Amino acid sequence: MRVAIAHYWLLNMRGGEKVLEALCRILPQADLFTLFYDSQKVSEIIRSRKVTSSFLNPGRRFYRSLLPLMPIALESLDLRDYDLVISSESGPAKGVLTRAETRHICYCHTPMRYLWQMYPDYLHDWTPAWKRGLMAPIANYLRLWDYSTAARVDEFVANSENVRRRIWRSYRRDAEVVHPPVDVQNFNWAPPEDFYLAVGELVAYKRLDYAVRWFSASGRRLRIVGSGPEYARLKTMANSKIEFCGHVSDAELRRLYAQCRALLLPGEEDFGITAVEATASGKPVIALGRGGVLDSVPAEGLFPYAQPTESHLAAAVEAFEAVEARVPREQLQQSAARFSEAKFAERMRSILRV
Repeated sequence: MRVAIAHYWLLNMRGGEKVLEALCRILPQADLFTLFYDSQKVSEIIRSRKVTSSFLNPGRRFYRSLLPLMPIALESLDLRDYDLVISSESGPAKGVLTRAETRHICYCHTPMRYLWQMYPDYLHDWTPAWKRGLMAPIANYLRLWDYSTAARVDEFVANSENVRRRIWRSYRRDAEVVHPPVDVQNFNWAPPEDFYLAVGELVAYKRLDYAVRWFSASGRRLRIVGSGPEYARLKTMANSKIEFCGHVSDAELRRLYAQCRALLLPGEEDFGITAVEATASGKPVIALGRGGVLDSVPAEGLFPYAQPTESHLAAAVEAFEAVEARVPREQLQQSAARFSEAKFAERMRSILRV
């Protein structure tokens, strides 16, 4: 059986790329197809595969601006020789064209946020006024294309109950839930030091803006791991208590999880791999109480709040600090075991029938 995996783009190593690595271990014969590829920014297991990128790849530095051309680029990828295609989707990867007899399974991290559930936020809050007139007709065209390409998929797999509901709302398709794999056995607890931690790409939907403002005003220390287009704006509103760590090694990230007081998730997460990594380290999660974090964190380790505002965040942090010494770290670590790569591989092998 010839197998291909279509992943939206390979320009960094985040949660979606960790899932791709696990799929590569399940399917050692699989070839990879992607819109954009930078071999220097991905792991060895991904570099070791045959990777085919689209004709847009020379412009990968500006990949966000090339969204209107992505449907054409995806449909130009040649997947005629493959018996099984797995699309790894939070961009438009499921839009690849296959033969009628090819089995196409989509592992969906989320339907594209900027076209569906977060489109009003992007249009009215996060896009400069001069761009809005261009964004609306382009988004309408892409939304129609994205909806139509759901018919090209034989089976959907969602990474959480949250995303399963989004798939139904966006495409009217059912999905089976298989949580993404997390290397839970390699995280450890350490006595907390005086800082909170946030981990993720610095983009608008992560909603770090109000968290940075509140932590700056309250005098509490916050360390932020990651980079992205929001960096400059966040930096201007931060004081000396906010430390921007940029990209860090896996070992350094594990150390930060182990030593932090708690992980902060101020935006709605699709699933929340960072939340699982925190609980595997025995650390609680202070989060906006929506989305995938409700799947990934047990109640005894979750301090949720209802609205993405400074006052709601303040109340959640203060609620955590009142019981910090009583957080059951061993119970949190045990709960994270259900997200191991072995469990992911078992579920996916059953679906893929390999």
